[in-house]
Amino acid sequence: MSIGEIEKLVSCIGRLPGMGFRSAMRIVVHLLKRRNTVMDHLIKSLVDVFENATECEICGNMDVKPVCFVCSDKKRDFSTLCVVSDIADLWAIERTGFYRGRYHVLGGKLSAIDGVRPEDLDIERLCGRISDSAKNPDDEIIREVIIAMSADLDGQTTMFFVKDKMKELNIKITTLSHGVPIGSDLEGLDEGTLIAAFKNRHGF
Repeated sequence: MSIGEIEKLVSCIGRLPGMGFRSAMRIVVHLLKRRNTVMDHLIKSLVDVFENATECEICGNMDVKPVCFVCSDKKRDFSTLCVVSDIADLWAIERTGFYRGRYHVLGGKLSAIDGVRPEDLDIERLCGRISDSAKNPDDEIIREVIIAMSADLDGQTTMFFVKDKMKELNIKITTLSHGVPIGSDLEGLDEGTLIAAFKNRHGF
């Protein structure tokens, strides 16, 4: 491996979210010193995810199976459906271990600046899931939709748009409490804040 290839690796890692040149450099040095242990396992994991990762056909989560670990878990609470903008938010909520319902990933947030329109989000399938659940056994009917959006302008715009699309579905709609700081992303919140936000969720 030449210096040019090492610099290319530093550059690639440095372009990842939350990374910078110095952080990327430290990571690469760490990997180089542990090529036969840490780097070897990392390469195998990256290849495995690259070849097998797929979008869950039910909720939009990412897993190595067509139906993700959440949707395939029969012990989950079928009566609550948490709507999130991105899989990072889903994973952040799962990290708390508090919420035991199911999810729906929209695939983004409405944004005039970024050109994200309603048709770019998975809203129609969301409404379809809610409507179809009425045909399920009683313990599998969706009775509450929790819209868990980031507390920024795009997140709040998306939240009210999704709520409006569901107004004829006769479903209980709640959102997270104001324990979520204004302007924050869900994925960046600590577990305690997220749990409090879920416990104190309210209708709107």
